[in-house]
Amino acid sequence: MAPRIVVAGSANMDLVGLAERLPLPGETVLGDDFVMMPGGKGANQATAAARAGGDSVFLGAIGSDAFGVTLHARLSAAGVDVSHMRTSYGASGVAVIMVDHAGENSILVSPGANSAFTDLTEAEARLIAGGDVLLCQLEIPVATVTAACQAARAGGARTVLNAAPARELPTELLAAVDLLVVNELEAQTIAGSERPDVAALLALVPRVVLTLGSAGARYADRDGRDETVPAFPVEPTDTTAAGDAFTGALAVAWGEGRDLMEAVRWANAAGAACVRKLGASNALPTRDEIDGIYNS
Repeated sequence: MAPRIVVAGSANMDLVGLAERLPLPGETVLGDDFVMMPGGKGANQATAAARAGGDSVFLGAIGSDAFGVTLHARLSAAGVDVSHMRTSYGASGVAVIMVDHAGENSILVSPGANSAFTDLTEAEARLIAGGDVLLCQLEIPVATVTAACQAARAGGARTVLNAAPARELPTELLAAVDLLVVNELEAQTIAGSERPDVAALLALVPRVVLTLGSAGARYADRDGRDETVPAFPVEPTDTTAAGDAFTGALAVAWGEGRDLMEAVRWANAAGAACVRKLGASNALPTRDEIDGIYNS
């Protein structure tokens, strides 16, 4: 059976502009293309988990606007269970994304309804506790993330925290995290250091995955394992959702019972498959696309 991946997180409408280069502060750059598509780290990772073969359930909030209707429909069409998603009166979350021809991006997020995702209901807590893996990020209130991880821990589900965007984390949240997924900037913020310090992170959580972009990812745990898994070489088009593809696939692989080193390598393949396409949710790869790179 497919592992049940419960994702508690954000849902945004992504407004994506493509240009030869990113504008400097105060500068206007003429763009080449524009697309509008569902996004948000929570919704992206729920979609990534579904496409990677997981039984994906999304917990989050959308607005009562047209963006909210589209977000609900697109998540459902991607195979994500949205029957527990909340609707909050007002605007949905929006992300304004600029992408250059090298695949680099700059992102501004307006949270909208995501800020209203507070105080887990008893039904939501039971759903989390009954899953195989809970996957969270930090685009919703931290108190909600903490409550979700504590509910998962109480029910015996594994907890994965993608600590993005970077911020300091409360002790009670870290105590309920089984696996922390961070990039180098996020690692510095959480560890309070000038460079990524995996040892400092392992003092807070039992397992860490440090994503390294084109260099791959590093896995370390308290049992003494510490190894870098190289990335799969591909020509990038857009790196916007690569981290979400990686994290969603990682949760599925771990939920399937794979060794975490193998899970990281498979997640690297998901990230590589994602960067070959423009956009966020539409670029998230299927299981066959991931396996195609993983087995190459």
